[in-house]
Amino acid sequence: MVRTKVNTRLLIVWAILTGMTLIYVWLDEAVDQNGTLKASTVVTVSAIVIALIKVRIIFREFMEVRHAPALLCRLTDGWVVLIGVCLLGSYFVGSAVAS
Repeated sequence: MVRTKVNTRLLIVWAILTGMTLIYVWLDEAVDQNGTLKASTVVTVSAIVIALIKVRIIFREFMEVRHAPALLCRLTDGWVVLIGVCLLGSYFVGSAVAS
């Protein structure tokens, strides 16, 4: 019975991750006047945020961090925040330099 609960929980998490990926694909339809695909700030930031949320879910659910000591939970959350700051910072600095 416990095994069935775990499998159901993982199936639900997998469905959420898949849904988040589909949302990103739906968002990534930005085009310019000529119909050429282009990157927009909203789509790029959304993609980074969705990826970070997915990483946290994977840490918690598939890597069993939710049952780990509190220190490990905080370290993985800190890692997600650090990577988010680095990715978003790189994107915005790159956009400012390119302008």
